[in-house]
Amino acid sequence: MIEYLGGVTGSLLSTIFIAFVIAAVGYLIGAIEIKGISLGTAGVLLVALAYGVLCNYVPSFVIGAKTISLFNAGNFKLISSIGTAMFVTAVGLIAGPKFFRTFNRKSLSYIVMGVVVITAGTLTAVLLTLADGGLTPAMAVGLLTGGLTSTPGLSAAQDVVSDSADALSQLTAGYGIAYLFGVLGVVLFVQIMPKILKVDIDKERESFVAAAAVEIKQSEKQYKQLDPFGFFPFFLAIALGCVIGAIKIPGINFSLGTSGGTLVAGLIIGHFGHIGPIDCRLKKETLNFFRELGLVLFLIGAGVPGGVNFVSNVKVSYFIYGAIMTLVPMILGFVLGKFVFKLSIFNNLGSITGGMTSTPALGALISTAKTDDVSASYAATYPIALVMVVLASKIILMIF
Repeated sequence: MIEYLGGVTGSLLSTIFIAFVIAAVGYLIGAIEIKGISLGTAGVLLVALAYGVLCNYVPSFVIGAKTISLFNAGNFKLISSIGTAMFVTAVGLIAGPKFFRTFNRKSLSYIVMGVVVITAGTLTAVLLTLADGGLTPAMAVGLLTGGLTSTPGLSAAQDVVSDSADALSQLTAGYGIAYLFGVLGVVLFVQIMPKILKVDIDKERESFVAAAAVEIKQSEKQYKQLDPFGFFPFFLAIALGCVIGAIKIPGINFSLGTSGGTLVAGLIIGHFGHIGPIDCRLKKETLNFFRELGLVLFLIGAGVPGGVNFVSNVKVSYFIYGAIMTLVPMILGFVLGKFVFKLSIFNNLGSITGGMTSTPALGALISTAKTDDVSASYAATYPIALVMVVLASKIILMIF
C-alpha cells in the first residue's frame, strides 16, 4: 500500500504533471480581462512563481523508499532552455524573410534603442548601489537582470562570482525578486500605452502592415519538403543556434548563448528559405504554434525557480529597486523611439520588448497588434540588448 501511494504521489508530483497544471491554471488566469487588459500567456508566469514560493514551505518527504520533492532545479532549467530555444527560433524564422531586406537607416535606430535601454538600466543599478550601502553589487545585478528578464545576463554574472556561494545566492534571489515585475511591467506596458495614446489599433495595424510589406522574390523552382510540418528546418535552426551561441569571443569570454544563437540561426534560415534543394520554409500556423509553446515552457521553467528564490533575502526596498530598473529604461526607450526616431507605435513597442529582452512582452504585443510583423523590430533590437546586458552584468561585478 505504501509503495502504491509512493508511486501515485510521485507521478502526481512529477515535473511533467506540475508543468502542465501550471500551464492550464495560468491560461485560465491570463484570460481574465479588466477593461480590455489581460495577462495573456504571462498568467502562466504568475502561477509558476506562486508555485515556486510554495515550494519553500513544503519540504521533501518520504513515502516508503521514495523521496518526494516539489521542486527539481535541473528539470525546470531544462524546460526553460527548451522553451527559450523554441520561442526565439520561431521569432527568427518569422522575421527572417523581411529582416535583412529591410535593413536600412531605421535599423540603426533599433540598435541605438537597445544600447540606450540597457545603459539606462545599468546606470540605474549603479546609482542605487551607491545610494544604498546595504545593496550589494551581486544583489543589484540580480535585480537588474531580473528587471530586464535577462537569463543570459544572470548566467554571465554567475560565472564571475562562481567561487562565492553567498554572491551566487544573492544574484539568484535578486533575479527572482525583480523578475515578476520585469515581466508583468513590460507586458502591461505594451497593452496600456496604445490605450493611453488613444491609438486606433485596427487603423494602425493596416498602415503598419502596409509599410512592413516587402516584395520577396520566390523562385518557380520547387524545393523538396522533408516533412509536412516543417520540423526539419525548425529543429535544424535550433541545433545550428546552439552551436552559434556556444562560440566564445576570446579575451572577454562572451558568447550569445542559446537565446542569441537561435535567434541568429532563425533569421538566417528564414532569410534564405532553403538549403540546396531542401525547402526550409514553414507555415505561419506552425511557427505560431512553436512560438506560443516555447513561450509557455520558458515561463514555467524560469518562473518556478524564480519563485523558489523569491523568499530568500527579500526586502521591500528590493522590490522597489527592481521596479525602478524596469521602468526607467522602458519609459526612456519609449520616449526616445517616439520623439527622436519617430517610430510607429508598433515598431516602438516591438523595439522596447527587444531592448528589455522580454520574451513574454513580445507575445503580448503580437496579441495586441494582431500581426507578427512586430517581431521584426524585436529581432533588430534584441541582439544588441543581449550583448549589452551580458557585458553590463560582468562589468558591474568586476568594478564593485
